[in-house]
Amino acid sequence: MKFGKELVSQMVPEWQEAYMDYEFLKTLLKEVQRFKQRSTTTRPPQGPQHISRRMSLYRAFSGLTRRTNSPTASATSPDIESQEEGTSGNGHSDESNDDKDDKEREEIHQKVKQEKQNKMKASRPSPLEILNHVQINYIAETPRSTIKEFLSVHNEKEIKFTRENLMKVQERLKLAFIEFYNKLRLLKSYSFMNILAFSKIMKKYDKITSRNASKPYLKMVDNSYLGSSDEVTKLMDRVEAAFIKHFANSNRRKGMTDLRPKVKIERHRVTFSLGFLFGCTMALILAVVLITRTRNLLDHEGRIQYMDNLFPLYSLFGFIVLHMLMYAGNIYFWRQYRVNFTFIFGFKEGTELGYREVLLLSFGVAVLAVGSVLANLDMEMDPITKDYKALTELVPLGLVVLFVLILLCPFNIIYRSSRYFLLVCVFHCICAPLYKVTLPDFFLADQLTSQVQAFRSLEFYICYYGWGDYKRRQNTCRTSDVYNTFTFIVAAIPYWSRLLQCLRRLIEERDFMQGLNGLKYLSTIVAITTRTAYTLNTGNVWKIAAWIASVIAMLFGTYWDIVMDWGLFQKNSKNRWLRDKLLIPHKSVYFVAMVLNVLLRLAWMQTVLNLQVSFLHRQALIAVVAVLEIIRRGIWNFFRLENEHLNNVGKYRAFKSVPLPFNYNEDASKDE
Repeated sequence: MKFGKELVSQMVPEWQEAYMDYEFLKTLLKEVQRFKQRSTTTRPPQGPQHISRRMSLYRAFSGLTRRTNSPTASATSPDIESQEEGTSGNGHSDESNDDKDDKEREEIHQKVKQEKQNKMKASRPSPLEILNHVQINYIAETPRSTIKEFLSVHNEKEIKFTRENLMKVQERLKLAFIEFYNKLRLLKSYSFMNILAFSKIMKKYDKITSRNASKPYLKMVDNSYLGSSDEVTKLMDRVEAAFIKHFANSNRRKGMTDLRPKVKIERHRVTFSLGFLFGCTMALILAVVLITRTRNLLDHEGRIQYMDNLFPLYSLFGFIVLHMLMYAGNIYFWRQYRVNFTFIFGFKEGTELGYREVLLLSFGVAVLAVGSVLANLDMEMDPITKDYKALTELVPLGLVVLFVLILLCPFNIIYRSSRYFLLVCVFHCICAPLYKVTLPDFFLADQLTSQVQAFRSLEFYICYYGWGDYKRRQNTCRTSDVYNTFTFIVAAIPYWSRLLQCLRRLIEERDFMQGLNGLKYLSTIVAITTRTAYTLNTGNVWKIAAWIASVIAMLFGTYWDIVMDWGLFQKNSKNRWLRDKLLIPHKSVYFVAMVLNVLLRLAWMQTVLNLQVSFLHRQALIAVVAVLEIIRRGIWNFFRLENEHLNNVGKYRAFKSVPLPFNYNEDASKDE
């Protein structure tokens, strides 16, 4: 692998701008090489432009010109300049004076350091007195603590040395050590890769220009803070020693295993199982199509009854599978364009699912769902009892129960850590605004807003098997006032949860934009409510209200998606109508995504327009609209996280913030 590609692969994604611009320097070297080739074949002109051009190229590669592209390069350039200035004229006297000044400064630094150490020893309290200055850090991250904080009920700050508290403290300290050690590892890698890049580029420079400039230049780089500082190495040694002693029972192998990052191992059995389940899914779909055609079920008299009762049950699995497929595609492209989604979502290291694992789960669900459809594809009613087989009619319900049991299974099977992470996020969404809002929580809540029809399918499950006569494939759900009332409530639940999250962030962060975001979800709740009312009570009043609310929600949501969530449509950007920083090299992709977002949002208007397609049943048309919304959400996911990733790059963030269990304040008693 060429070093340029290796440098890119080893970069911390959030620190890309802080690395030496290796590719830019390579282009300058190629320009120098072309200039030399032209000068050897033809006699160069001797005009002032030629002289200035030669001088500019000379300065660019002699260290005299500072460039602002790379903070690392600019940090070392002053040393290079001082070296070159010191070697001309009275260079020896300047160096001797600098040495004397350095010795005087070193002596003063040592004296100040010694005085500080003496003061610390004199003011250091005894071990028992230290506990008087230590307090436990309480974080408002549970419903109980949130309510207490809202009611101004202060928690006790003294330390309780119970076994449970000590275990929690130990886990939090262990996690803090691991995160800090990973930060130091990345800093050390950052220093090494930049020094190696300087070495590579200077060797190329010497080869092209037939000069011997790399040795003095690299000497200056090694003497700079980037190359000479050993603070990171010392800190790593101290962290290793402390962690092994206190968290690994002095077992170095165990301690280093916990400290080092967990590398996710790609397993061949996942790929094999994925291919097998994909083949099974295709075979089952083909079987359903063939049976439908051979039995001429599309023209069967029981077709309407099947579509009214069983199709809404099975469409739930279709929505879930499609959303998982879109998420797998998101993961694939996030990795292709180096979006650090594992850090952004806060996944546990080494346990995040790749796109192969998500596809494996998707086709696993698809096999069970399509297999159930095949087993339940029975249009014939018993002529004596006038009902259908109870066992086959219970297949969809049994499948839902199976998936719920797998999701809640406490055993370490089927990606338990990922299932637990999902359940925690779902619980936080349900309990909003009692939990502190994090990105995984509101990102999942946004996904749920695109699964309104799936929630209504779950409502239909309860009605159909609860008080519907499922043995006869009949239901009275849509004539029930209770069912219709819950149709309003169920559709608004995801948006209501998202609205409460925005209000929580508005209060905590004092961010006015969160208030506007909350208004966006409120407008969507109004639009969904009026559209649902229009479908149940057709009339001009509800139709006008649904039209107005839907248009407002569509315009508000489209603007927020493109401008706020994606960061696009910026008039003054260097990339016209996009944003300054882009990951996809083809700019047309962003314009296509914006157009698709608008068109797919227009699918919402189908309910208001009340369009009827002759060859599609009403339930099938509802499912198509729901599918379009899931596809829109999948497209939104990629650009939303791309924008989040680019913002993180600007802030040079690459780590999780780990709250410490204690805080130490020596001045607490003095203030009292």
